[in-house]
Amino acid sequence: MFLIDMFNRKTTMPTAETALPGRNDPIPTAVSHHVSGRPLWGSYPSGFRIIHLGMGNFWFAEKAFWTVPGVWITACGYQGGFTPNPTYQETITGLTGHVHVVRVVYAPAVLSLKDILKRFFEGHDPTQGMRQGNDIGTAYRSFIHVEDDDDRAVALAMRDAYQQALTAAGRNAKVATDVLSAARFYPAEDYHQQYLAKNPGAPGGLRGLGIACPID
Repeated sequence: MFLIDMFNRKTTMPTAETALPGRNDPIPTAVSHHVSGRPLWGSYPSGFRIIHLGMGNFWFAEKAFWTVPGVWITACGYQGGFTPNPTYQETITGLTGHVHVVRVVYAPAVLSLKDILKRFFEGHDPTQGMRQGNDIGTAYRSFIHVEDDDDRAVALAMRDAYQQALTAAGRNAKVATDVLSAARFYPAEDYHQQYLAKNPGAPGGLRGLGIACPID
């Protein structure tokens, strides 16, 4: 009974009233990117854009982007929930409502948002709902956080295009990716930032569906 209850709690979004209380002060995190040495926070170069992506385990999602030409920095964090300044251990209970996301700061003159989202949809399984592989809970849902209405329109069009590609390939699954805005990003703890650069032998990974996402 306890196991069933814990599963349901992890896969059901809390409300603002039922979410964990969190804290007023930010949790400690890294200052610079472990791979590039660039500052993780503060001002980014003029003209650069930000997108936040939830693909399941954010260690592997982050690694999928930090070496892509046009990406300035990547960072792991929590977004889309209610608990202020959550910790990793709090988010995995499902009681904060946050998603584990990777922040991607990129130069649109070099790398388009469509190119980023193509990697996003092909790099994980966006049809699983509140899980990704063996990782189960609200923290692992497929998630895109956009900065403005233009990016929202691109994200929704790409989601529709990927759904059409799945249907054309005979897959009955429905894409469950959330496209949201106005959600605060909370940096994850220091040890999560660029984790796979610090621990290259870590087991696991992300698995896509083997279906190409159309891009025009």
